[in-house]
Amino acid sequence: MAPAEVLSGKVVSAQVRERLKQQVAEMKEKFPGFTPGLAILQVGNRDDSNLYINMKLKAAAEIGISANHIKLPNTATEAEVLKCIASLNGDPAVHGFIVQLPLDSDKPINTEKITNAVAPEKDVDGLSSINAGKLSRGDLGDCFIPCTPKGCMELIRQTGIQVTGKRAVVVGRSKIVGAPMHDLLLWNHATVTTCHSKTSTLAEEVAKADILVVAAGKAEMVKGEWIKPGAIVIDCGINHVPDSTKASGKRVVGDVAYATAKEKASYITPVPGGVGPMTVAMLMQSTVESAQRFLEKFQPGKWNIQYNQLTLKMPVPSDIEISRSCIPKPIDQVAREIGLLPDELELYGQTKAKVHLSALKRLKNQPDGKYVVVTGITPTPLGEGKSTTTIGLVQALGAHLHQNVFACVRQPSQGPTFGIKGGAAGGGYSQVVPMEEFNLHLTGDIHAITAANNLVAAALDTRIFHEQTQNDQALYNRLVPSVNGVRKFSEIQIRRLQKLGINKTDPAALTKEEVNLFVRLDIDPATITWQRVLDTNDRFLRKITIGQSPTEGGFSRVAQFDITVSSEIMAVLALSDGLDDMKKRLGRMVVASNKRGEPVTTDDLGVTGALAVLMKDAVKPNLMQTLEGTPVFVHAGPFANIAHGNSSVLADKVALKLVGKEGFVVTEAGFGADIGMEKFFNIKCRYSDLRPNVVVLVATVRALKMHGGGPTGLLFHNLSKQIQNARLFGVPVVVAVNAFKTDTKAELALVVQLAKEAGAFDAVECTHWAEGGKGAVALARAVQRASQTPSNFRFLYNVELPVIDKIRIIAQQIYGASDIELLPEAQEKVAVYTKQGFGNLPICMAKTHLSLSHDPEQKGAPTGFILPIRDIRASVGAGFLYPLVGKMSTMPGLPTRPSFYDIDLDTTSGEVNGLF
Repeated sequence: MAPAEVLSGKVVSAQVRERLKQQVAEMKEKFPGFTPGLAILQVGNRDDSNLYINMKLKAAAEIGISANHIKLPNTATEAEVLKCIASLNGDPAVHGFIVQLPLDSDKPINTEKITNAVAPEKDVDGLSSINAGKLSRGDLGDCFIPCTPKGCMELIRQTGIQVTGKRAVVVGRSKIVGAPMHDLLLWNHATVTTCHSKTSTLAEEVAKADILVVAAGKAEMVKGEWIKPGAIVIDCGINHVPDSTKASGKRVVGDVAYATAKEKASYITPVPGGVGPMTVAMLMQSTVESAQRFLEKFQPGKWNIQYNQLTLKMPVPSDIEISRSCIPKPIDQVAREIGLLPDELELYGQTKAKVHLSALKRLKNQPDGKYVVVTGITPTPLGEGKSTTTIGLVQALGAHLHQNVFACVRQPSQGPTFGIKGGAAGGGYSQVVPMEEFNLHLTGDIHAITAANNLVAAALDTRIFHEQTQNDQALYNRLVPSVNGVRKFSEIQIRRLQKLGINKTDPAALTKEEVNLFVRLDIDPATITWQRVLDTNDRFLRKITIGQSPTEGGFSRVAQFDITVSSEIMAVLALSDGLDDMKKRLGRMVVASNKRGEPVTTDDLGVTGALAVLMKDAVKPNLMQTLEGTPVFVHAGPFANIAHGNSSVLADKVALKLVGKEGFVVTEAGFGADIGMEKFFNIKCRYSDLRPNVVVLVATVRALKMHGGGPTGLLFHNLSKQIQNARLFGVPVVVAVNAFKTDTKAELALVVQLAKEAGAFDAVECTHWAEGGKGAVALARAVQRASQTPSNFRFLYNVELPVIDKIRIIAQQIYGASDIELLPEAQEKVAVYTKQGFGNLPICMAKTHLSLSHDPEQKGAPTGFILPIRDIRASVGAGFLYPLVGKMSTMPGLPTRPSFYDIDLDTTSGEVNGLF
């Protein structure tokens, strides 16, 4: 017969690489910013390992795979290697991961333990026990196959001969080649025999083989005369034998006697140039396959989510009863369903978790989903159900219309929970669960803000005290102490020197005048605007005297406590777009002025870095879920009157990436459209660069009756005005008429009709409180339609306008005022803030939420009134000025019978009773 056809691994591997190169290019085009990643972990510095790794790195670069070579010294311990593996397992940019063997370490390392530590979904070498087990069971589509057997199989396929029904013999039983080769041939329907060093009839077994794979590690062990005529021979061996004709004195041969074998076989692989090149090509192929699996599993826009079925009851039970009737999904399951990676999640028990900002970085090139803000007409003191509508809408879009959808809501203050009314997100069959977790502590963000805020207060008063009681040199010696004979400035002190125009880094080089400038903040106590905070309603802290102890040297002043959610740090958290941005904003916060009228910041106090440390976990959004199993971010909770009243920018940004281009993110703006929505547009959207697609305006018959007080026309003035307010920003408005059981069908129909006549894109009746997502399906469909229309979003004013003009625009266009009146204190602040360089900040009006005007008794849509501005304050770190319209309480009090009378703990079951 004719000599065997040579199966060139070089030729076939080149074809494989070219195919992979094309696949990677298509992947990158379809998913901009995405690149398949391969990590190679090496321990030690063996020459042969370096050679093999360089081959792999070169092949990866050629195909377009991002390859990372991690090299540990030969002194690395097993624990250090395992720690490195754990890090690579959790890196979403790594899709393929191999440990280069052998491990060249001076320390004892269990190789089996190391290979099994590699995550099976990244184990592109196929060496872990899990992948080996899956291969042995025939789960070929759900495992990685060791590269050499995989390359052998590819070479066999190149012959065009069907494996099915053939008799195959594998010589060798190693875990890397022989054993997996046996399984691979078996599950490709060959009849397989494995031979090894103890096989007594090796020649006879080889002679039966239609397909022969040899991986014994013995030079030319299999003789040509043993081979069945026409067999396919795959030689995996690499052996060196003496050869005086070679410069090295040796040559490379395989496990098969090639010269005689090629005369009997139909196809045969050469050594070298046969199986060797295929091994590297198959490693690249497995890496690309892993990247494809990753994209299928974690691609935004392809959620495979399990929704909870509600069992509706009439009459509707209490909120807490409904919450407990639902068994929430484990929060890590919710995270997997929406495309978050395990390393992007920080679990806080079974029902809540923090999401790392690395998720936003990973998804940065993904298109955003549709952005919906829920607001309302001017509410009654009990509220009109914006939170319930927000949750009902996302349940309808998700569980009933099967859209990717996220709710983003504020975290409630714990103070009112024990006072008059808590801040549960939603109610009835449209709420965040478990509600106890939602309302009590959550993940500790508010406590972190309390600690950070009060650290600033302590630093401020302490600095005044020390400046009053020490001379310049004493202050300098303590602020820049000698440690082991060396004095140096900290990083934040160098920033202060630069701010003062002192470009020196040697503490000994400062002149007396420079030392004076550096150590003296010279704070004017009368200008202090920073207060201490507490997340408890306590009226007796509204005005206090501090510094009364004899140890404070007679320095006392009148101060106050605010509730924590009114802290500027809460607003900073809500408006930051990352850890670095938050740190910068924390450093810009103005706490007072010095006696020259210049602003004193937290950075001047030297506390910025410490604040960032206290807030480093709070910056991560909190993941929870609704009753029906749709995801919710609960993050930040700034006041809606003295601050901007919206949840965090970061939560919205992460959610918009996760839902994908066709998905929806629904967020809620506090109070009525004149307050929360206006600030959402002019402040939050200005800083976030996000543009809303739809406004959902919640209205109730109850609130409209409160605003009417006369003919039917007057009844709808407030609704009409708030629709007009939303349309001022160029965004389509859908009115959600939140139905109460006391409403008549005629009343609800009339509201729907008049809302459309007032310019709403659509208006629909909603029953989500009683029916969950089912009761908001019509609203969800209306939102879908509205989101497909053009959104010509625009800001209400240019921030470069003078402060007074910006206030006047809001007062006249949003509230209906004829003009504004600045009281003397407010006029003075306009001059001060403009001089200090803060005049170009947006405006955050602090006024009552119970009327469009400054007077809570004026209902409907009053016009022609003069809006009085009694004072203006600055939240420079958050990034806005807030004019005070009337008195604004920043510390609620407890009523005669607070809610805490009804709240108790069942010490047997651990359940909280009496909460809502």
